[in-house]
Amino acid sequence: MKTVAQLLKLKPEAHRQVHSIAPNALVIDALRLMAEKNIGALAVVENGAVIGVVSERDYARKMVLLGRSSVGTPVSAIMSSKVITVDSAQNVETCMNLMTDHHLRHLPVVDNGELLGLLSIGDLVKEAIAEQASLIQQLEQYIRGE
Repeated sequence: MKTVAQLLKLKPEAHRQVHSIAPNALVIDALRLMAEKNIGALAVVENGAVIGVVSERDYARKMVLLGRSSVGTPVSAIMSSKVITVDSAQNVETCMNLMTDHHLRHLPVVDNGELLGLLSIGDLVKEAIAEQASLIQQLEQYIRGE
């Protein structure tokens, strides 16, 4: 099973850069950045440390449904602040279990206090499917005696 470091290297070049935002930035600025980069979440970073994650889901549930304005609201008001992170040595299965157990859709990757990436559940599912397909192919070759 691949490690998080290997998975981050497999991401397309356009998706390798980690995008983050400060907690005092406005929600409208977070939305603009997510739209510009075509991503669904941002790590919220303060003094170099990940203190939260803000996503389109946070916006929909904590802003739109409550009739709040994204122009005057800071990211800190809607971010998910119970941040669970992984390091680059973790494997895909561990990450999937964490995300499932804690109902997460995004998982920051942090090594020695440095934010290396943000994995989505889609990244992990894609890799799990690829690993299963490879295993099936190997088993079929074994059964055929190849």
